[in-house]
Amino acid sequence: MTTARVLTVGELVDRARALAAAGPRQLLGIAGAPGAGKSTLAERIVAEVGPTARLVPMDGFHLAQSELVRLGRADRKGAPDTFDANGFASLLRRLHRLEPTSVYAPMFRRDLEEPVAGAIEVPPEVRLVVTEGNYLLLPDDPWEDVRTLLHEAWFLDLDAEVRLRRLTARHEAYGRTPEQARAWALGSDEANATLVSGTADRADLVVRLADPLPE
Repeated sequence: MTTARVLTVGELVDRARALAAAGPRQLLGIAGAPGAGKSTLAERIVAEVGPTARLVPMDGFHLAQSELVRLGRADRKGAPDTFDANGFASLLRRLHRLEPTSVYAPMFRRDLEEPVAGAIEVPPEVRLVVTEGNYLLLPDDPWEDVRTLLHEAWFLDLDAEVRLRRLTARHEAYGRTPEQARAWALGSDEANATLVSGTADRADLVVRLADPLPE
């Protein structure tokens, strides 16, 4: 993996603000392995930048559970082929070209374990769209289009032991037993983490937080 720079959240917020100022609309992607803290960092950046920023996570493009069952992929939910990658790229294209009306994006509801369509409004005045997800930097079709649509991409690195602890706690919080949670974190999640770690060199910045945010 490319050597990571150690930066504070404040420094990353400043970098995001500078990107937004380049206008007319900029797309920032935050990639990283499961449990690295991507969503927490993305939420913090959007909150600090303010109303001209909006968070549009990749997770909104999870395939529905019924479709995963039909395809025989439910036992590895979260793998690249359990997302609508083409749909995600299509949305990024619309956001990239700054349409004169609002664009609506889906949101993944962890309490439902399902995506919900039309849950995130991105009005024309938004100048910074932050997206986060595991696979923003994958070079494989159909994911390869995603990287070309991002004006800047970061890869968030985190110690593997901390990631595992966070993932296990997250799975327990959403109803798995401690044994099930650890098995999922060491199984499907770890396979995805290994895949994602190989994409770090496609980022503009590989970063470790000097002041890690709580998961």
